[in-house]
Amino acid sequence: MKFSGFGRLAAGLFFAMFSAFFLLGAYAQQKPSGSGYHLIKTISLPPAPGGDEYYDYITVDADARRVYVSHGAEVVVLNADDYSVVGRISGLIRSHGIALDQEIGKGFVTDGDARTAADVQKVVVFDLKTLKVTGEIKTGQVDTDAIIYEPVTKHIFVFNGDSHNTTVIDPVKEAVITNIDLEGAVQFPAVDGKGMVYDNGQEKNEVFAIDAHTNTVKARWPTAPEGQPVSMAIDQKNRRLFSAGRGPQMVAMIDADNGKVLQTFPISGGVDANAFEPATGMLFVSTREGMIHIFHEDSPDKLSEVETIKSEYGARTIQIDPKTHKLFLSTADYNPAAAPTEKQPHPQPTPKPGNFRVLVFGR
Repeated sequence: MKFSGFGRLAAGLFFAMFSAFFLLGAYAQQKPSGSGYHLIKTISLPPAPGGDEYYDYITVDADARRVYVSHGAEVVVLNADDYSVVGRISGLIRSHGIALDQEIGKGFVTDGDARTAADVQKVVVFDLKTLKVTGEIKTGQVDTDAIIYEPVTKHIFVFNGDSHNTTVIDPVKEAVITNIDLEGAVQFPAVDGKGMVYDNGQEKNEVFAIDAHTNTVKARWPTAPEGQPVSMAIDQKNRRLFSAGRGPQMVAMIDADNGKVLQTFPISGGVDANAFEPATGMLFVSTREGMIHIFHEDSPDKLSEVETIKSEYGARTIQIDPKTHKLFLSTADYNPAAAPTEKQPHPQPTPKPGNFRVLVFGR
């Protein structure tokens, strides 16, 4: 078909308007007006051995359909679909984080109490099929806490809060390679899949960028206006870090290459975990106050608030199952906070023994 000059102009305007409407429609589909998440299941679990009502990180193995839940002196392993108890990793002092190395069929649990001596702080090794403990690796550090598997070097990185460092472990040899000094209290990490490990520095309000190839700190970036950063997730494709802190209470979107803080949003108190889902661009931030803050990554440089939904007080840790989009959190009933003292001017409520539970949110 041939067009006159005017016809060509009209056709060009038509196609421009059509393209604009198409793009707007696609954007409207990508950016959700609401998450649709709500509580679909409460899984009540018996007290942990020893009566220590303590809980920490959750790890989801989407392929094996397992959910690893830290609970006092054990890790409870749930079926991700029917929520039954698959097994337990027992005989621990106080469990914290769980990292998985599917290639060699091993799991790793950080175990220890910050109040105990450094020589009892360790990483417990277990078999992914049988869940039986097969060994332990002493870190020699204090407050052995967060843990993550780095897929390029195939090493395990353990973060020791009170020792202000990270212990690098060879998972095959089950041996410590080195300790990297981070010069401040450390919290939860993330990996970019290309050999970089990122971690929050709570004490100095910064993010560490660690080169896993050389086991050195490549950069230290301030998180201001976010303060006391503790939780982290990453969008590996767009190279964006999501760091959340407790004072000021904010979540920050950070460029993983240069550390630039791109956006910040206020959140409720006591944040402890973030979870990012690449397939939907959704970011979930959970806090001790019993809130799940939900955001959407509209573009690599734009995060927007979707909604904040109520969970339960104390449900501060969160993970997502990428196959079902379900969220897993854990909590318990709490005693009232003790009276303030000079040593502890801001005491927090403590969990009551015997009512630990996992909350499942879905759409």
